[in-house]
Amino acid sequence: MINARVRSFAFSGIEAAPVWVEVQIASGLPAFLIVGLPDKAVGEARERVRAALTSMGLALPPKRILINLVPADLLKEGSHFDLPIALAVLAAMEVLPIEELGRYAVLGELSLDGGLNRVAGVLSASISAAALKLGLVCPAAQATEAVFGGDIDILAAPDLVSLVNHFRGVQVLSQPAFPSLTNEAPIGPDLAEVKGMAVARRALEIAAAGGHSMLMSGPPGSGKSMLASRLPGLLPPLSKEETLEVTRIYSAAGLLTDGCPLLRPPFRDPHHSATQPALIGGGARAKPGEVSLAHRGVLFLDELPEFSRQALESLRQPLELGRTTIARAAAHVTYPARFQLIAAMNPCRCGYLGDTSRECRKAPRCGEDYLSRLSGPLLDRIDLWVDVQPLSPLHLMQAPSGESSEAVAARVVTARTRQNDRAGGLRNAEVSTQDFELSPEAKNILENAARKLRLSARGFTRLLRVARTIADLDDRDLIEARHVTEAIGLRPRHASLL
Repeated sequence: MINARVRSFAFSGIEAAPVWVEVQIASGLPAFLIVGLPDKAVGEARERVRAALTSMGLALPPKRILINLVPADLLKEGSHFDLPIALAVLAAMEVLPIEELGRYAVLGELSLDGGLNRVAGVLSASISAAALKLGLVCPAAQATEAVFGGDIDILAAPDLVSLVNHFRGVQVLSQPAFPSLTNEAPIGPDLAEVKGMAVARRALEIAAAGGHSMLMSGPPGSGKSMLASRLPGLLPPLSKEETLEVTRIYSAAGLLTDGCPLLRPPFRDPHHSATQPALIGGGARAKPGEVSLAHRGVLFLDELPEFSRQALESLRQPLELGRTTIARAAAHVTYPARFQLIAAMNPCRCGYLGDTSRECRKAPRCGEDYLSRLSGPLLDRIDLWVDVQPLSPLHLMQAPSGESSEAVAARVVTARTRQNDRAGGLRNAEVSTQDFELSPEAKNILENAARKLRLSARGFTRLLRVARTIADLDDRDLIEARHVTEAIGLRPRHASLL
C-alpha cells in the first residue's frame, strides 16, 4: 500500500519529465530504501532527509521506509529529489496533509539543518508544472526563476520548517512577485574605440545584422579579439521566446545565480584548451556545452587552430542544424545550439606570415601547415572572412574614432526588423534562399563568382545569404549587384581556403 506520493521531475536536457515520489511505511526491520533507478546523489538523499528531520525535532519511525521513483526505468539524477522525498515521508507519517501536497510539484536540495539549497532546472520544472496545472514548491533563492514558467501558485521556502508550517496552516508563504525587467544591461566596450579597420568593422556589422559566422585572420595584436568583444553591443535584445529558450538552458546548467532571465544574447569565449564535451556538452550528467550556452548569441573561439581537431569537428552539426545531441547508452539528450560563430586566428604558428622582417624561416609552409588544422567542411560553414592588419602606433594616434556601437546597432535593428517581417523571426543566416529576389546583374555576378571560386552548394547559399543581409542594411528589397560584389569581397581569396 502507498502511504503518500508527491510529484517531482527528472530532467533530460532542458525538458522536465514528471516523476512520482511514492512512500510506503511498513512493518519490518528499520530501513530507508530508495528504488527507481536513482543515481548516487539521489541515493544519498536518505541521509540528508534524516538529518533535516532531526534538526526539526522529528525522528523517522523504526519501520521499513521504501521510496519508489516512478517511472522506474527513467534515470533519476540530481539532489533536487531531497525535498519531495522529505515531504512525501512527512505526509506518510501524517505530519502533512496528503491532499494539499497533491496540488504541487516539488524540487529542492536539503541542507543538514533543513535549509533549502539551489538546484538546476527550476524554470523547466515551472513550465512543466504549469502544463500539468500544478503549483510548484522550490527554494526561496529561486523564486524569481520559478515565476517565469507560467501563471501558477509558487511556494518558495527558505527551509523545510517553513514549508511544514505552511501546509499545517501555522504560517503562510506568500506568492513571489513578478520582477520588473529592463533591457538596459551592460553591453560591453564601444565600437568607437576601434580606429581604422573599415573592412573589419563593416564585416562585424554584417555579421551582427544577419547572424553570420565570421573568421578573422591577422598577426598578434592586430585587434581581432578587440573587435569580437564589441559584437555584443551591436546585437538587439532577445525576444520573449528567445529569452525563455536561453534562460531554460542556463537553468538546466545551474548557471542562473540571481534567478533572473537573460535578456541579451549570451557571449561565450572558451579557452582553446576546451575539450569536445566542454564545447558541445556531455559529462556524467550530459550538461549543456558552450555551443548551447551560446544559443541565440555568440560563440567566440580565439586562436581557432589551437583547439583540438576533435572539438572543432564536433561544431559542424550544431552549425548546420542548430542543435546538439549527446548520445548515451541509455538515452539521447538534445540541447538547442543555434549560435553565431566568431573565430580568430593567426596566419601561421609564429603569427607573422607575410611580414618579411618578422616571419619565421619556414614561411610560407608554416602558414599552410597551420591552416591544415582546420578541415574544409568546417571552413565551408563560415560566411565572412576578414584579413585584419595592424595599424602602426603613429596611425593609431592620428586616426579618428569610428562610429559608436549605438549608431551601428540602430542599423542592425532596422535590418533585423526587415528579416523578421520577411521570415517570421528567422535571421538571414538561417533562412532558405529560395525566395530571394536578385537583379539580372546580381545574378550574372553571382554565377560567375560561383564558377571561378568553385563554391560548394553550401558556400553558394551562404554567399547569397550574406548578400541578402547587405541589402537589408541598405534598406533594399532587391539584391543588387553591389550587394553581391561586397559579399564576394568577404570570401577568402587564397586557394587553400576555398
